[in-house]
Amino acid sequence: DIVKGLKTAAPIALGYLPLGMAFGILAAQQGLTALDVFFLSLLVYAGSAQFIASAMLASGAAAAAIILTTFLVNLRHLLMSASLAPYLKHIPSPVLAWISMGITDETYAAGYPEASSGKASPAFYLGLNGLSHFSWIFSTVLGCLLGSRIPDPEKWGLDFALPAMFIALLFMQLKNKKDILVALAAGILSVVLAFVMKDNFN
Repeated sequence: DIVKGLKTAAPIALGYLPLGMAFGILAAQQGLTALDVFFLSLLVYAGSAQFIASAMLASGAAAAAIILTTFLVNLRHLLMSASLAPYLKHIPSPVLAWISMGITDETYAAGYPEASSGKASPAFYLGLNGLSHFSWIFSTVLGCLLGSRIPDPEKWGLDFALPAMFIALLFMQLKNKKDILVALAAGILSVVLAFVMKDNFN
């Protein structure tokens, strides 16, 4: 089960490398130290929230404002946790508390098929969450240490890391014709909306 979790986490870990480095570089440019970035990645472990928190820290925002913003940005995790809960009732509560810390958009998407099958075990999540979290911490700290040596992350395509990772995760979920049709429809709709809404599309 640990090996299965590690294999499931492999594309996430690879996707986190450029994305985490992009965050680390940005955080260094905003005045955060490698130790700051390490604890942000260890304790917060949420890419979008960390990007926002880093910018707010650099602007001198109050701690309460940063905490509230991070909470609001990550409210979707409540929905993800709620959808997993029925399938993980066989796992003890203390272990569930640890698993919940490792829920991200990516680990949720990659791990849901295993959970919904009723076969998910603590060992599976040890592999899935452990490798993913390690990769995120490693890449963000590495990016921070590199700092000003990579002044323009977008030049290297690092800003495309997150979409590329989700595309890879999507392909892992395509099991039949219906899945493929839904994925194609969502992709076409996204492209159309991107052109129609232009700068307002996110």
